[in-house]
Amino acid sequence: MTLAFAGGVYEAFVPVLELWYWLLTQLYHLTGLELISPEYTFMYRAILVGLCVGVIAPLIGTFLVHRQLALIGDALAHTAFAGVAVGLFLNGVFELGVSPYLTAVVVAVIAALLIELISEATDAYNDVSMAIVLSTGFALGTVLISLNAGGLAVGINQYLFGNLSTVSAENAVIMLGLFSVIVATVALTRNQLLYVTFDETAAAVSGLPVAWYNRIMVMLTALVVVGAMQIMGVILVAAMLVVPVAGATQVSRSFSESLLVSIVLAELAVVLGIGISYYAGATAGGVIVLVAVGIYVLSVLAGKVRQTAAPDETRELDSISHD
Repeated sequence: MTLAFAGGVYEAFVPVLELWYWLLTQLYHLTGLELISPEYTFMYRAILVGLCVGVIAPLIGTFLVHRQLALIGDALAHTAFAGVAVGLFLNGVFELGVSPYLTAVVVAVIAALLIELISEATDAYNDVSMAIVLSTGFALGTVLISLNAGGLAVGINQYLFGNLSTVSAENAVIMLGLFSVIVATVALTRNQLLYVTFDETAAAVSGLPVAWYNRIMVMLTALVVVGAMQIMGVILVAAMLVVPVAGATQVSRSFSESLLVSIVLAELAVVLGIGISYYAGATAGGVIVLVAVGIYVLSVLAGKVRQTAAPDETRELDSISHD
């Protein structure tokens, strides 16, 4: 039944992928841009995944940055690496044929819940539980990779640094599924997540199940990390959760404005990064992050100029009741 459900979900998103192919093909005929030539359909999939990442990473990252949980993405990225290692190990030893990205989703979500459970059970700060989960996840990943018959020759670099050419149709569909789940969940729980983000104590007093919404947030972060890992790689994936949001906060006056601006900045970094990496022959993840950091620097400068021009103007977050 589970396999049938998964197959049904896959088939539901295939038409979306086919429509995307058609749109980029038409754009190629209009522009003649080599980057989107029908000969390079892997770029079609990579661009689609990148654009999805440009939405969901700052969408979740905005909440994380305002909750001072910027490093949780790095912790979950390392545990997602362990999930990839589990998939590669199962495929190499037992020949199961499971997608490493699916095992990465499972392991990353479990790790996200462990971070919350460790903090709640031991009264430890979040950074302590994140450090424990991060080191455990990466250690598990390295052990499983070394035990695999092919060792590090199994292509683990594509998971560490990302690779545009390895984004398969299956992985693109997985990304579309993750995108839908993340956007829908945030849309349904936005007000509650805002309340918990800016005044957790008041949210708890009002009867809101704070622990439950904290778990929702870390699980959504895990899904973003796995989705972005395809083009960003484990090492750089956390940057897309933080850098565009950091840039947006420099020029935005409210939470809503910061969210929208961060998505625009992230999409700009993705499009420019993929284009530059394609023509320069460089790693896409690294170029995207460098572009994002460059945009962040420009945002800081723009913010300083704005403050100088209007020294009495202050940025303030929307109140939850009016946002």
